[in-house]
Amino acid sequence: MNDDAPNGPGVAVLRLGHRPGRDDRMTTHVGLTARALGADRVWFPDNAGQSKETVDDITDRFGGPFTAELTDSPHSLIRNWEGQVVHLTMYGQRVQDVEGDIREAHRDDGEPLLLVVGSEKVSFDVYEEADWNVGVTNQPHSEVAGLAVFLDRLFEGAELEREWADADRTVVPMETGKRVESVSTDDDTDASP
Repeated sequence: MNDDAPNGPGVAVLRLGHRPGRDDRMTTHVGLTARALGADRVWFPDNAGQSKETVDDITDRFGGPFTAELTDSPHSLIRNWEGQVVHLTMYGQRVQDVEGDIREAHRDDGEPLLLVVGSEKVSFDVYEEADWNVGVTNQPHSEVAGLAVFLDRLFEGAELEREWADADRTVVPMETGKRVESVSTDDDTDASP
């Protein structure tokens, strides 16, 4: 795990479940959101290889450190996690009520976090094995949105200032237009990622 992640030890994301054809884009966006907003690793189900390839490609082009992996045993990953497990679910405790305790366990106690993000109906054992079941609004919405809000609250905005290593290109912030610069040659391109 990357101990240089914003505010402490590693944060990993586990995408629990993947329905090929239905979840392809959403699963990929879970990985991209995890990378962009401060996590240092994502695990995808073993049938989500295309999502892993896309996240690896983005990491290669726009920098890291970040690792995407496949797992054929997500439930054993949860059971054997050496740290705290946070299950993001609309049925959990309100994020604003538990974020301080989670942040303290992560940052102050040095506990790595595993954030579990479901796809289809999550089995009850995940609720039981999690140290926290956390809801962002307790309303139906996108798991990508829930992950983004949770990571931002966990890191208190520090993830937005993250520096990226080994990038081939970088996006230049602009009021209008799109600009991507090559890091190695300083050539400008108007290409989208």
